[in-house]
Amino acid sequence: MTQKTYTGSNSLLQSLEHEGVEVIFGVPGGAILPAYDPLLDSPIRHVLARHEQGAGHMAEGYAMATGRVGVAMATSGPGATNLITPLQNAKMDSTPLVAITGQVGTSAIGSDAFQEAYTTGLAMHCTKHSYLVTNADDIPDIVHEAFHIASTGRPGPVLIDLPKDVLNQPTTWRKPTLAGLPGYRPTAHGHPKQVKAAIDLIESAQRPVLYVGGGVVRAEAASELKTFAELANVPVVTTLMARGAFPDSHPLAMGMPGMHGTYTATSAIQKSDVLVSLGARFDDRVTGDVDAFAPNAKIVHVDVDPAEIGKVKFADVPIVGDAKLIISALTERLIADRGDRPAPSREDWFQTLREWKASKPLSYVQDEDGPIKTQHFIERLHKATGGEATVVAGVGQHQMWASQFWGFSKPKTWINSGGLGTMGFAVPAAIGAKTANPGQPVWALDGDGCFQMTFQELITASAEGIPVKVVVFNNGGYGMVKQWQHLFYGGRISASDLSGPVPDYPGLAEAMGCVGMRIDRPEEIDSAIDKAIVIDDRPVVIEVVCDPDEMCFPMVPAGGSNDHIVMGPDEL
Repeated sequence: MTQKTYTGSNSLLQSLEHEGVEVIFGVPGGAILPAYDPLLDSPIRHVLARHEQGAGHMAEGYAMATGRVGVAMATSGPGATNLITPLQNAKMDSTPLVAITGQVGTSAIGSDAFQEAYTTGLAMHCTKHSYLVTNADDIPDIVHEAFHIASTGRPGPVLIDLPKDVLNQPTTWRKPTLAGLPGYRPTAHGHPKQVKAAIDLIESAQRPVLYVGGGVVRAEAASELKTFAELANVPVVTTLMARGAFPDSHPLAMGMPGMHGTYTATSAIQKSDVLVSLGARFDDRVTGDVDAFAPNAKIVHVDVDPAEIGKVKFADVPIVGDAKLIISALTERLIADRGDRPAPSREDWFQTLREWKASKPLSYVQDEDGPIKTQHFIERLHKATGGEATVVAGVGQHQMWASQFWGFSKPKTWINSGGLGTMGFAVPAAIGAKTANPGQPVWALDGDGCFQMTFQELITASAEGIPVKVVVFNNGGYGMVKQWQHLFYGGRISASDLSGPVPDYPGLAEAMGCVGMRIDRPEEIDSAIDKAIVIDDRPVVIEVVCDPDEMCFPMVPAGGSNDHIVMGPDEL
């Protein structure tokens, strides 16, 4: 028997193995089919998604739970276009991702061949970089470069488009280099003069705030953040993407700021005199009216992406670099400058923050007779798990309530779609997170609207033996959309009502190989959670029939000033 020719497909798999890839999430098709044959002989696990968007979100969940690069694979044409949403989602949330797509043969490119799409063009604005490979000999270097770009500087997605004839082309494999990236050199270390200027501002501040973003999680800088915050004696707010970067139980923790943030966190930023942004990008959900945002604060902006600094808000002290390294440098500078002097006590500032916490807490009312409040279920789940679980959220009211009421203590245990706000993210992302950490409980907290977009990936979870646990908060509609329609459109409910007898969520779950449950009374919550916890051989879906009229507060209306935080519907 003659030995098989070593082709571009073999080189692709060997290159992925060289990068330490453990799992690929994908869907095969004609143009990528050559890569699926050597995959049979590879130690890399393949998780067969039921839709390419699901594969992309699984890769994101894997990456967010581990900090490693997630890998998704799809065929040409619709396979590639279905990956565009996960690519944009990953770009906005700085998630390291490599997407591998098949392409029609090089001689057919541009001819509108069957299942052809201009994939690199489509991906241009939703990736850090994209490659069209025209020579199989280039595959090792391109794969190596892609993983390097995806995981360094500001992490993000990279796409590799591989024509079918290139995958079938004879080649050899060699150890890759980064010789093709002479101009890609992300700045890691902040300038010492800027670090010194930042410490001078912080030490002299009366009302400082550390405004912490997802960049701290991506840089794995949670430990350094805690050390610095305690040493500097500065309160900490954590954005939606940074939940878990600083423990909510810590005395310095003020919670999440912004549109649905805590009154204390949002007001602390507004009244601050020095605002230290660490890996945050001044997103509009946090700033509200930019002109009215933190009007009296001097701003220190630390970010690995120089394009973010000054993009939204002028930075008095800009520092470009890796959050982990710069926070460590800030700590060292603080120790050197302070000597034996104690940290500023700032007792007036902390007294004000304590008064805000006491007078404007997060709150809801759970009646014994129901209906179930989503917030109450989340708190009961936190108690039952001791907070020792990875929580993955969809997008909408339930996402905000999960961020508000879970009580985070560790980074990488909160996974959600922040920048793009992608409904349907939770179920596949939870599958990716559970694949990454099979010994860690993973709970997807989803809404009925979000769930209906990607629930088919529970077939993947069942078939692949990935026992995620999914909670579907069924309030009979797109809750956040309905909230806005009630508050700003005179209660006219247009195209946001999902109430009715279909689908039968427990029946649907059972049809997909999951355990299905349904609860509609508060006294059923603990029992359902306990049952779900002990089931570990297949996925579990709990439908929670909850209050269809509950609204999410606090709230800063879109584009409004953070000085006007609405604590309930009567204040609008």
